[in-house]
Amino acid sequence: MARAFLFVLDSFGIGGAADAERYGDAGADTFGHIVKACADGRADRQGLRSGPLAVPNMMSLGLGLAARTATGLGIDAPLVASAFHGAAQEVSSGKDTPSGHWEIAGLPVRFDWGYFPDTVPAFPAELTDAIVREGKLPGIVGNCHAPGTAIIERLGEEHIRTGKPICYTSVDSVLQIAAHETHFGLERLYELCLTVRRLVDPLKIGRVIARPFVGETPATFQRTHNRRDYAVPPPEPTLLDRLTGRGSKVIAVGKIGDIFAHRGISEVRKAGGNMAMFDKALGAMDDARDGDLVFANFVDFDTEFGHRRDVAGYAAALEAFDRRLPEALSRIGPGDLLILTADHGNDPTWSGTDHTRERVPVIGIGPGLKGGDIGLRPTFADIGETVADHLGLATGRHGTSFLATIGGHA
Repeated sequence: MARAFLFVLDSFGIGGAADAERYGDAGADTFGHIVKACADGRADRQGLRSGPLAVPNMMSLGLGLAARTATGLGIDAPLVASAFHGAAQEVSSGKDTPSGHWEIAGLPVRFDWGYFPDTVPAFPAELTDAIVREGKLPGIVGNCHAPGTAIIERLGEEHIRTGKPICYTSVDSVLQIAAHETHFGLERLYELCLTVRRLVDPLKIGRVIARPFVGETPATFQRTHNRRDYAVPPPEPTLLDRLTGRGSKVIAVGKIGDIFAHRGISEVRKAGGNMAMFDKALGAMDDARDGDLVFANFVDFDTEFGHRRDVAGYAAALEAFDRRLPEALSRIGPGDLLILTADHGNDPTWSGTDHTRERVPVIGIGPGLKGGDIGLRPTFADIGETVADHLGLATGRHGTSFLATIGGHA
């Protein structure tokens, strides 16, 4: 049986990007800086975690060696049989979620997304007017760059009182709309986002994101897990299209379906929180058959801890994920391939609240493989091409499989 399991630890970069300076991220290192913060006590939090970062299962797959490949600084640890390790450099223009995931799936993003300026207002007047008119709204609030939780705390009461949705953006190519699930209505929010998706298409905006929340006061406002992303579809076939086109199943866990505009997706399984997502991923692994791909995204690392610059929370989330990793490893059978990677960085020790340009780990295991060092891959697309090679697809246009390097067929 040949199955593939691709787990993306959203934002878990390992530093060292050759072009980080161009993005203002020279020196950013999500993994390395979390390790240092844990070692010197800055990531201790009573009732949550303390001491050095403890991720022995990922270390046994080569995480520490992958960090050395990325930055020259790493951590040695004994490896399990057939484990492989390395790092990958992104070639896509952005450091955003769609670019990272599309490139992982074998399609680098060579064009530039559209972005909104860091001004107030952030959106052009003609766009705002069209949103209000076509959305049948009394207006909008926000219209600026902002972190999502902060702007909901600041404007949530005004939104409830006036019925004006909270519209905001970031350095990513995105327009986010936050609205109360009951006062505004969840389905109404989704319909508004579909309208806005059409309106921003000419501006090449990568995603429109629905950000529903509940609560009645700034102290009780809380975003729910009913987030929905409305993404531009990839301009070329991805690994997912190639698999479903030949009749294989692609089971998307988490926001993977949204990222690919639900193209090349056989089934979507969602849940709230990394641990519930892990449960869904395990169930998908149980259900996968020969030739299938389980593609999972663990978003909490990014949204709950990276963007919030919560070092202790990020460290604890990594440790929680690592404790559950043996459950996934126990489901890997002969002919299977498991790859852990990331789509970009989000260094919780860094200034600001945005993603950081970093290399990402490429670690994993495949029973029957010899494993070993896959080195520094020049593009994330090598990940997708390796999965394609493993599952018997013809060679794609972008990227190079490393399967032969670790003992698989060429």
